[in-house]
Amino acid sequence: MEKKYVSIKSGKYRNAKISGVFPLVKDVSFGKKGAFITVDASNQFAGLGNIRVLLNDVNNVEHVDAVVAEAQMGAKDEVAETKEQAVDRIRRRFDILQEMTRAVIKGSVRGLILSGPPGVGKSFGVETEMEKYDMFNKLKGKGPKTEIVKGAMTPIGLYQTLYNNSNKGDVIVFDDCDSVLFDEVCLNMLKAVLDSGKKRTISWKSESVALRREGIPDRFEFSGSAIFISNVSFESVKSKKIRDHLEALMSRCHYIDLEMDKVTDKFLRIEQIVGDGMLDEYEFGPKGNQEIIDFMLEKSARLREISLRMVLKVADLRKMSPKTWKELAESTCMKRV
Repeated sequence: MEKKYVSIKSGKYRNAKISGVFPLVKDVSFGKKGAFITVDASNQFAGLGNIRVLLNDVNNVEHVDAVVAEAQMGAKDEVAETKEQAVDRIRRRFDILQEMTRAVIKGSVRGLILSGPPGVGKSFGVETEMEKYDMFNKLKGKGPKTEIVKGAMTPIGLYQTLYNNSNKGDVIVFDDCDSVLFDEVCLNMLKAVLDSGKKRTISWKSESVALRREGIPDRFEFSGSAIFISNVSFESVKSKKIRDHLEALMSRCHYIDLEMDKVTDKFLRIEQIVGDGMLDEYEFGPKGNQEIIDFMLEKSARLREISLRMVLKVADLRKMSPKTWKELAESTCMKRV
């Protein structure tokens, strides 16, 4: 979910005057003392988190575009990151992702967890390396298996998938299977899979007709490698019970957080990928490509999502209708005002 921001012209917190741009936690509400709004003040005031700001007038608050808000908040930092530094930081994170994916494929790293916001190209980098691995194995004749699993998964479905990809050299990628992160049975299996120990034994304790029918034992040794791609930031999960499990997962394998929660970072990533040739097949040219990015930047507060997928959607519309693509994009790619 994209962060929302508000600009408070005048308000009070514990009888102290407060103003500025803040991430919105909860919009204007009314209590015994009158109107108030809940914001995240941790960036502006050390030691504070979510606070309720009392408002004499609800007109003293206005919603602010995320790009503008983050620019204003970032301008207050003592050491501001330049655009070039931010681009280098983002590119380096994705370079590390590809390097670690190759290490998983080679078997020098057994498990990798990757988290980051949707639509920034997490899966693309991993899938590209997996395709190279598959092609290499096909040229050799017969080799280890790879499988990319997407979507929801039950505990028994996870057990079967692990068994089918349990041989040495097998690589399994769980992409957007976040439902397993909130199931204790699944989490315990993943802890065994991602463990750094020499022997990783997976077991199914309950009676299962489905497993017997498929000839799957209730206990097996997992010798493959696994990559888990998630939109969930493991370090931000609020449930202590689930967070303890996730911390156990992170302690057992390598964990990469792409650290791209800011809207500005997402647009820098979009510029980077477009510059690398993402839209070449549309033949818009550099000027046409930049026009799409500028349009998305201008409408960022209303876009349903800020992602590489959205770039392709807008590009499709521009290709389809060069004269009315902006109007079409406002109707199909944006939230209602």
